[in-house]
Amino acid sequence: MTQITTSFSLLTFYKFVDVTNPEQEVAEHFQFCNDIWMKGRVYIGEEWISATMTWNIGQIEAYKLYLAQHSLFSNPVDLDTKATKVDGHCFDRMIVKYRPEIVALWKKVNQAQVERSRQEIGIEEFKKVLETGDENYAILDMRNTYEYKLGHFKGAIPAGTNNFREVQELLKNYKEKLDGKKVIMYCTGWIRCEKLAVLLKEEWVDNFYSLDGWVVKYVNSFNDWMWLGNLYTFDGRVSTPVGDSETHQKIAHCIYSNLLTDNCENCRYTECNARIICRKKQYKRHWGFCSEECFKNAKSSLLIKNVDRDETDYKTIRSQIKNNPALKEKFLAEIAQNLDKKLENITFPHQTSQKEELIDSCSF
Repeated sequence: MTQITTSFSLLTFYKFVDVTNPEQEVAEHFQFCNDIWMKGRVYIGEEWISATMTWNIGQIEAYKLYLAQHSLFSNPVDLDTKATKVDGHCFDRMIVKYRPEIVALWKKVNQAQVERSRQEIGIEEFKKVLETGDENYAILDMRNTYEYKLGHFKGAIPAGTNNFREVQELLKNYKEKLDGKKVIMYCTGWIRCEKLAVLLKEEWVDNFYSLDGWVVKYVNSFNDWMWLGNLYTFDGRVSTPVGDSETHQKIAHCIYSNLLTDNCENCRYTECNARIICRKKQYKRHWGFCSEECFKNAKSSLLIKNVDRDETDYKTIRSQIKNNPALKEKFLAEIAQNLDKKLENITFPHQTSQKEELIDSCSF
């Protein structure tokens, strides 16, 4: 019997567009995507649509036809060139939601502002800048710190942010320290650079350029040494290899062992939830907690994420305690005893939470 295989792609796109009734667009978009069994996340607001989805060939064609006839969302840029081949769905369901801002900056922009402020540099020209080390240019990585640590373009400067809202406070630093250079900004999905370009234009700054097609278009087009490490992606893959056995380079260091790794996890203490770079073996060895502080807080609060390796169902236990508070001390004692046994003779290199905004000062 012939085995039939299905080819899947992951697509990330956005479009700045003025949307007068985003709630209606959310409902209609969800209905269509759900009808054709797509999986992923779509956000729609007054200023934009942003999407990350996985699909097979039939779903791709159906969705393209849907966008083509849409009065607002037709012709998103580089729909095909930014598609990435994947083994299957990277999401477990379809989510379409309203979000007031495309990225949190407490400042909305409109389509005209974005188009007026846009200055781009093509990936071919950018490649030449990287290869020659042209000192007339500075490369600014506009992503969060943990994304930069996992991987970045050769010679790139970290923006020094753990949250995009911090960018407004750093604009003066960018302008002063990069004065006289042409600055090429990049981010995973280009969205941050588009909004930052509007702010810079309002400040009469003209030496900033955005990388056309973002990181994804570059790494899909060139398999070279210019990207170091892995690419952080906001889907089920999380940490995505770039290059092959000849060109790939690990640059990130495990928070437990300081050894090189490309792996990312989250701290299991839900109040921390730090995105941590660590080897899988070390993460399991420390039972998923990023620090001594988080381990102790988790034991006393039971705010612990369920994982397959740990048979304890913390979510159900918390629900039982909520319904019967008298059970709390019993469960606390049992779980503390179990975790202490699991982590016997294990030392945490870090005493306090490794959440980025707690441990990093601005690096710019």
